[in-house]
Amino acid sequence: MMTHRLAVNQKRAARRAAFSRIGSRFSAFASGFPSASASIATLTAAALFGTSFGMNGPALAATPAPTDHAATNPAATAKPNIVVLGDSLSAEYGLPRDTGWVALLRQRLTSERIDYNVANASISGDTTSGGLTRLPLVMQRIKPSIVIVELGANDALRGVPLSTTESNLRAIVAQIRKGGAKPVLVGMYVPPNYGPDYTRDFHAIYERLAKELNVPLVPFLLAGLADKPELFQADQIHPVQQAQPLLLDNVWPTLKPLLDNGTRR
Repeated sequence: MMTHRLAVNQKRAARRAAFSRIGSRFSAFASGFPSASASIATLTAAALFGTSFGMNGPALAATPAPTDHAATNPAATAKPNIVVLGDSLSAEYGLPRDTGWVALLRQRLTSERIDYNVANASISGDTTSGGLTRLPLVMQRIKPSIVIVELGANDALRGVPLSTTESNLRAIVAQIRKGGAKPVLVGMYVPPNYGPDYTRDFHAIYERLAKELNVPLVPFLLAGLADKPELFQADQIHPVQQAQPLLLDNVWPTLKPLLDNGTRR
């Protein structure tokens, strides 16, 4: 009996340790709380445990990324605007300001003498539902010519049904086009511990929408980084500053053909 109880207690301790590792590994990706209190961090971890078991967690903390001032005030310039509608992977989570791939995009446009403003409308922890909700105001205020949509990973982390994620992305593409802008989808994968079927079906959403809706697709924002742990922050989810040029290089081949050559100086 004592041996049986000891084995049970050891299994419970191992399970708790596994849950702790899940929380520490994914909490930053699903929330983004660089200045949040410990209570918010605890709430985030609890929500992540919920998604691990297929339950819906509470709303998580969100931190907006800095935006380009000229792009948020379209009247101030005649240059067309690019908007990045994303989550923590685009919102400079854990990075010094103006060092993320979106800021590097501004620099590349300038170096190649292509006259576009870039507005970073990314929020750490955002989902496709959140992006869909705030998109009308983004379209109204910024009046973009191109919208890069980098959303969906947090849907998976929260246990959102795949059908809901796909429906939201379809609606986002429709709203972008209704506003006279060109959409770009950024494909994502989820961690392999979700299972091969889920991982495959999740990524297939982006490929299917790109084909059916004729939307330019960035196959995977983190392509080329997966086998290089040194290019990730301690959470092994968010790329470090040195990796940001690689993220931009993954986006650039899809974005560049959409840029109006008439805007070159």
